[in-house]
Amino acid sequence: MIEIRQVAYHGACVLTEQRRRSILRLLSDQTTVRLAEICARFGVSAATARRDAEAIARSALARRTRGGLLAPDASLSEPIYSRKAVAAAGTKTRLGQLAATLLPEDGSIFIDAGSTSLEVARAVLDRPKLRIYTNSVTLLAIASEGRATVYSLGGEVRTVSLALVGSFALNWLERLRFDAAVVGASGIDAEQGASTTELAEATVKTEALKRARLRILVAHSEKWDKPAALQFAPWSAFHHFVTDKSPSKPGRALLAAAGVHLHLLTSK
Repeated sequence: MIEIRQVAYHGACVLTEQRRRSILRLLSDQTTVRLAEICARFGVSAATARRDAEAIARSALARRTRGGLLAPDASLSEPIYSRKAVAAAGTKTRLGQLAATLLPEDGSIFIDAGSTSLEVARAVLDRPKLRIYTNSVTLLAIASEGRATVYSLGGEVRTVSLALVGSFALNWLERLRFDAAVVGASGIDAEQGASTTELAEATVKTEALKRARLRILVAHSEKWDKPAALQFAPWSAFHHFVTDKSPSKPGRALLAAAGVHLHLLTSK
């Protein structure tokens, strides 16, 4: 009996190690793994998924986050701007046009850096009475194409996203108020809200949202249920969420409970 127990225990250890290696492979592919995904993929309990996540985090092969695991170099795995700009370009253009219907013809707005946010800017750039404040180097480069007045926040250029960040950008934000703010996200969690990969960008987004009467999140549906390293705003920080596909029924319920209006692209 003792020998049989030892063999069974050894077999359980092997299965555990195999599962954890599989979790690490998932993490290398997608940079984040949720506890719920571990449960679903491997048929284990929530308690087992938590133990797996904690053991992997202790090995320094991943970082433990609320609800899952994050690759240790997640902030470095963010695609460079040129790759993001061409991904789902047509859908992002339509998202920008839809988000633009929520913005004023006359007033002051903030539009942050990012390929989807840039499409929002393109859609409103020809509004002559609009004042657009931005930390997007790419938006500043096309400012002369429209009749809106475009203001730069200043700051240090983050080369991977072409965003202006740091103390200069934050100092300018402290003096400003906006009729509306449009921000994008690197990842979205159904319960926790919007997240990004880097602290300096998260800080600019958070500060801009604090200074806006109307707050809009615009993001491609590929970001849903793929949270990034740093949460910068809960759902309660937003009035509107513009995306291309409907979240699940539980996700829609969470948005409604937070008072967020969901805007979806119509099919073409």
